[in-house]
Amino acid sequence: MMTLLLLHSWWRWMVLTALLVSIARSARGMWAAAGFTPFDNTLRHWTATIAHIQLVLGMTLFVKNPVADRFRLIHITGMIIAVTVVTIGSAMAKRKTSHREKFMTMLRWFVAALVIILLFIPWPWSPLAQRPLFRTF
Repeated sequence: MMTLLLLHSWWRWMVLTALLVSIARSARGMWAAAGFTPFDNTLRHWTATIAHIQLVLGMTLFVKNPVADRFRLIHITGMIIAVTVVTIGSAMAKRKTSHREKFMTMLRWFVAALVIILLFIPWPWSPLAQRPLFRTF
């Protein structure tokens, strides 16, 4: 159980990094009128995949320890919404035809997801639950 919690705690940094890189690439691509490269498409896909892995880790923790305190319910609801936003944004960007539309769609949806995630992460200064930035055994 502790290993799963440690993995979930550290994996959030992968989610945040993937979102920030995707947002930066999308902004650059949109404003520089760049082409949507295979790397951009791979980044779009892996950002969603990394977010899904984090959600599965969190849901597994939630099921293994179903003490439903206020923070846990708020946290998991917010994260389900955020991963849904990432998934919708990724799927919509994939279906756009122009490069600019792909970048714009990724930018809008991924920024929205990032804001939601930042609001619902249990930061050390959070009023609902204080968690360390880097959990250790």
